[in-house]
Amino acid sequence: MAPSAPQPASLPRALFVFALVYGGLVVLAGVLGAKIASLGTWPLLGSLAVESGIFCFLLLVVLSSTTAELYGQKAATMLVRLGFLPLILSMVLLTLVIHAVPPAPFWQGQDAFATVLGQGARMQLAGLISYGVSQTLNVHVFARIGGGQGQRLMLRAWLASLLSQVADTVLFITLSFWGEKGADGHPLPIGALMTGQLGAKLLLSTLMVPPLIWLAVRLGRKLDRA
Repeated sequence: MAPSAPQPASLPRALFVFALVYGGLVVLAGVLGAKIASLGTWPLLGSLAVESGIFCFLLLVVLSSTTAELYGQKAATMLVRLGFLPLILSMVLLTLVIHAVPPAPFWQGQDAFATVLGQGARMQLAGLISYGVSQTLNVHVFARIGGGQGQRLMLRAWLASLLSQVADTVLFITLSFWGEKGADGHPLPIGALMTGQLGAKLLLSTLMVPPLIWLAVRLGRKLDRA
């Protein structure tokens, strides 16, 4: 009697959904990052502005932390690593479409398209490094602090998000702009850039991440029960 074929491993429904959304957000973050958004004026923080890709990044933090909460640190780390695939693929395709594919003669939007979606090789490399380090740090901190899985969910999510935002901002701005000069010929004030970005990102992390991860964990458990 021939041995029966091995059954394929079952992927939890919530993990499948989270992975799909995660991959899309990784790509969308770079697109939204072309717009600088105003967050208004806040006590002690002053006037805050931030690149709009932060909204995607915070959702990536929520999804990776939720995955760690429901399926463990190993699954969440794998999710972060797989996120490199759509990120790198989108960078390659955008570069090819902007620089190697000629626009149609009647289309006048090439310059605007390249301005909004084009990034130099240095910024692309900075984005890859800051993404990998910050998201991996977020998963590690979330899984390790505050009693571990099942304990102090929103506090762990908040602290992990804060640390990952600091790492992301410092790495990306340093790698992208260190040694660059402005229109006046002086080095860009990367310290001032970091301060403004950090203030905005820490504010958004505080307001958005704790309630969103609570909702995401509940949604994940509901999807898996279904």
